[in-house]
Amino acid sequence: MAGVAKLLTATAVLGSLLAATPANAAPAAIDWQPCADAPGVDCGTVTVPIDWAHPDRGTASIALARRKATDPAARIGSILMDPGGPGGPGAGEVEAGWSLSPEITKRFDTVGFDPRGVGGSTQIKCGLDEVIADHPEVPRNQAEFEQLAAYNRKLGESCNRLSGPLGRFGDTASVARDMDAIRAALGDRKLTYYGVSYGTLMGQQYAELFPDKVRALVLDSNMDHSQFTAFQFLNSETQSVQAEFGEFVAWCDRTPSCALHGRDVSKLTRDLQDKAARGELKDPQSGEVVTPLSLAGLIQGSFYGPSWDRLATVLKSLADGTPPPASARLKDDIPVNTVFQSVFCDDWNLPVHNYAELEAYRRTAAALAPDVKVNSLGWRAVTGCVGWPNKTSNPQHPLQVHGAPPLLMLSSKYDPATPYAWSQAAARQSGSTLLTYDGWGHGAYSKNSQCVIKATDDYLITGKLPARGTHCAAVEPGSAEARIAGPKPPSTIGF
Repeated sequence: MAGVAKLLTATAVLGSLLAATPANAAPAAIDWQPCADAPGVDCGTVTVPIDWAHPDRGTASIALARRKATDPAARIGSILMDPGGPGGPGAGEVEAGWSLSPEITKRFDTVGFDPRGVGGSTQIKCGLDEVIADHPEVPRNQAEFEQLAAYNRKLGESCNRLSGPLGRFGDTASVARDMDAIRAALGDRKLTYYGVSYGTLMGQQYAELFPDKVRALVLDSNMDHSQFTAFQFLNSETQSVQAEFGEFVAWCDRTPSCALHGRDVSKLTRDLQDKAARGELKDPQSGEVVTPLSLAGLIQGSFYGPSWDRLATVLKSLADGTPPPASARLKDDIPVNTVFQSVFCDDWNLPVHNYAELEAYRRTAAALAPDVKVNSLGWRAVTGCVGWPNKTSNPQHPLQVHGAPPLLMLSSKYDPATPYAWSQAAARQSGSTLLTYDGWGHGAYSKNSQCVIKATDDYLITGKLPARGTHCAAVEPGSAEARIAGPKPPSTIGF
């Protein structure tokens, strides 16, 4: 009965979202101008309501960047792209060179957009003092749990104060409506879209809201918006990163160039975790204390590429107490993104009521993942919403797509941020075709698998899907195939 109630609630929520969508007015043409710092790229904006249910209550500007199709005679239309995050700047990534394969860039204008609140779009701004205020990342008691809640509450209040109503409208359902305004302004009758990571949630919700406006959607490394509890969310996240850790250990065992080749990588990592838990682990380069959560973050961050060689070097330096070479340091790869909570907490209702509950989740996750202990991204997502002052306006529901053409979903089998099981669930719920890359890392399209690239490109160009159940072989990290220049991935770190 509980499952039926959840489904009925989700249906009611989706129905209210659909009912709130106003009739689209004729879109203004985009005034494309050359981007100041990106030769060959055009920049423009689209204006959208902050609150789509009440368009008269203010507007936001959405930043766009476009690379024109390289073969105008073969041009099909535009492909809209988002790199995830939440908070990844799609326009900024396209300006920096993010692209799909030459077969796609020949036939499509590549258009990246900065979602509302992000980058060159009207920004969600939060107070610097509130952002940098000291707070416990992993509470050790109820008092510290309350300190964390107070930190999040004050941070959210500062975002609301400095951003006005936009601070309460960072949700992905609103972004999906913005995407349809962009589609119309581009002059495309239907949307062609590539979204990775959190960008898949945008594509999923677009397909729910505008099924008749879909041409082709590629959703790479999917969010599963039917994860209803913090316990479920954290466990699936943590088991996913632990699974890739096992793959990293196996790679190190079979790869002589691995800095930890011949050593017990699992034991070494667990010893580092124990040392970090005692407050005794220090960065040999800076002398700063390395916490268990930051150690987990270093491990997880190296799994996106994956950058296993660098991870082995960093773990060796921590174990031996010697500074790693500059090229191996991972900390600088993790950007700060202050819109994360304004978006995530508006999309996910994952309540944690007290320290005892949170600690039970942490201990369960650590038992499931004895090497990495926790998925640092999942942990920060869940704990970042403890005490958040705004109500979740776009809560979870099973993906329901009716009347859209077939969608293509991609996933690596070993993904550190969006578990393979999430893509399986999203494909099952929506009836989409899931193409599995039997390798490692986040964002299957950018892993130099010609099998993945060709199947995806064929779908984007012709609408033809790969056979259901198709698997593409893994590309060994460090191999000649892995070094072949493929589609440039975005630099965004997150979901």
